[in-house]
Amino acid sequence: MDQDGDGKVDLREMTEGFKRVLTEPALYPEQIEPVTNCFFDLVDLNGDGKIDQAEFQQMFDAVAGVPGEDCAAVFAALDGDGSGTLDRAEFHQALTEFFYGNNPNAPANHLFGKVAA
Repeated sequence: MDQDGDGKVDLREMTEGFKRVLTEPALYPEQIEPVTNCFFDLVDLNGDGKIDQAEFQQMFDAVAGVPGEDCAAVFAALDGDGSGTLDRAEFHQALTEFFYGNNPNAPANHLFGKVAA
């Protein structure tokens, strides 16, 4: 992100860097996936390689204060295989959908709470 090579990232450089990364899906594996993996590992409190609904709720209580009923609905929608947990692939799918998707009805649009019209 340090576009001028001064060893610092100012607000303009950071904003432009995020715009570039978050509008180009091809950059997900290099730029977003490593961060998503770290976040997944932090949320997976029991270290079983999956995020259950309680872990998911705890994450969103801490990050965004999403109400329990909203969080439960989003979790259920993201749990594509109905296993009661999100594996790493489902989590990556949700983040990909959130950042790059264009479906206004996609469940991942509500990761940080319901979007009010």
